[in-house]
Amino acid sequence: MPTGFDGVVRLEAVSVRYTRPTERFGTFKEYAIRRVKRGVRYNEFWALRDVSVELGRGESLGVIGPNGAGKSTLLKVIAHVLRPTEGRVRVRGNVAPLLEFGAGFHPELTGRENIFLNGALLGFTRREMESKYERIVAFSELAEVIDAPLRTYSSGMIARLGFAVASDVTPDVLLLDEVLAVGDESFRRKSAARMNEFKAQGATIVLVTHSMPNVTEMCQRAMWLDRGQVRALGPAPEVTEAYVRAAAG
Repeated sequence: MPTGFDGVVRLEAVSVRYTRPTERFGTFKEYAIRRVKRGVRYNEFWALRDVSVELGRGESLGVIGPNGAGKSTLLKVIAHVLRPTEGRVRVRGNVAPLLEFGAGFHPELTGRENIFLNGALLGFTRREMESKYERIVAFSELAEVIDAPLRTYSSGMIARLGFAVASDVTPDVLLLDEVLAVGDESFRRKSAARMNEFKAQGATIVLVTHSMPNVTEMCQRAMWLDRGQVRALGPAPEVTEAYVRAAAG
């Protein structure tokens, strides 16, 4: 790790640019032919623009903003799922990402099979997952349906299973995208308690959510993203209050 970096996560002037065709194509073949003939025109869209932040060990950051503000893109950049168009991302230690409900799951496989599949995608061996399996099922509260195909699960059940797999570690960095917004009140309390355990053990947490109470209760700082740019970054109560005032008009 380069000298001068004492934190766990550091984003330096990070920008992410997407391109999308200006017109729709009926088939992939039509798109491919037009592209070969250089007949496809694109619009540029900046999902993130010049975002900088540094997080220390045990710090928690809530990321808020309207839909399309760039919140999930920010998590994917930290997880190294996306490479920034500009800027630099530095992360120290192991990362446990829960970026989307059911990411890495297959709908035709059972819950049991998906636990091992998702664990493999997170870098765990089968032996490691076998040692974790009973804890994961117990935490998810899905023992009665664990051998049913995932396509029969509700979105909340899938999120519970995904959170149980991703959080059955002591990560250096935990990335969560709206996971605390699903499930019943009992499971939300369990999830919050596990996050607090991670914080006590020194994990750095980045939480994307539309719930201002979750941010103020669980995060020291908050980042307000608006159209890919940082509109505010500071203590969670101050940033969430400013966001709520702005949303109210």
